[in-house]
Amino acid sequence: MTSAPLRVGLVGYGYAGQTFHAPLIAAVPGLRLAAVSSRDPARVHADWPEAEVLPDARALLHRDDIDLLVVASPNDSHFPLARAALAAGRHVVVDKPFTLTLAEARELAALAHARKRLLSVFHNRRWDGDFLTLRALMQQGTLGRVVHVESAFDRYRPTVRARWRESAAPGAGLWFDLGPHLIDQALQLFGWPQAVALDRATLRDGGQSDDWFQARLEYPGRRVVLRASMLAAAASPRFAVHGTGGSWVKLGLDPQEDALKAGLRPQWPPQSGWGEDRNASLITRPGGEALDTALGR
Repeated sequence: MTSAPLRVGLVGYGYAGQTFHAPLIAAVPGLRLAAVSSRDPARVHADWPEAEVLPDARALLHRDDIDLLVVASPNDSHFPLARAALAAGRHVVVDKPFTLTLAEARELAALAHARKRLLSVFHNRRWDGDFLTLRALMQQGTLGRVVHVESAFDRYRPTVRARWRESAAPGAGLWFDLGPHLIDQALQLFGWPQAVALDRATLRDGGQSDDWFQARLEYPGRRVVLRASMLAAAASPRFAVHGTGGSWVKLGLDPQEDALKAGLRPQWPPQSGWGEDRNASLITRPGGEALDTALGR
């Protein structure tokens, strides 16, 4: 006997909702995108003609037939919307960053526990091909004991755009945008650091929020550096990893975001070629031996 799919409500149809959440919800067996809160119904119906569009998140929260609510609204609204959804008895997935403060995160976790509801954070970068490759290399011991990791997410966007992510609003800026991805990957690989040092800056002309950051995570016998910039015309390697048995350098970003932006949709089971990363990926061992992992040589 096949159970009915979970009916999913999506809060917000901006960049995150349209590019990531709606296509991924539609691709997961057992989920159905039932309703979306948006002030632009035509935009939603152009992509998902069968989804009901409601004018705001409040109207979506009052729907008794929604099992799971996905919060993909501006960062400073994550906490109040997730709290209202949990109070209404919904399971909740919140786009990163989960909340803007630790106190807010703890309150949501306590509320989910009290209401016996699932509460999770959307961390799609755990399924980037380069991150999965690095995790496999570490599990196999290919690089020996990893002592130094640099993880960079560089873009070249010199013009400040009129959108909330680049405004002076709470939760705006690159640290809240890309920082959660890089931190989460580091935590997945290495666990909780002993110390963290963070440097943020606004470097673009007319910038209103940070558009550059560098964070250093300290572990016993290991240092992890996380960096991102909006003014990197010549991007740094996505990963540069050094260990006692060799080094691994990966160029370029995972292709799944660009595929989703181009309107391609993932399927289940995955179609051939989806997420295949052809950017250069090179292992160098002591003595100069090199292995091009991207081409399987």
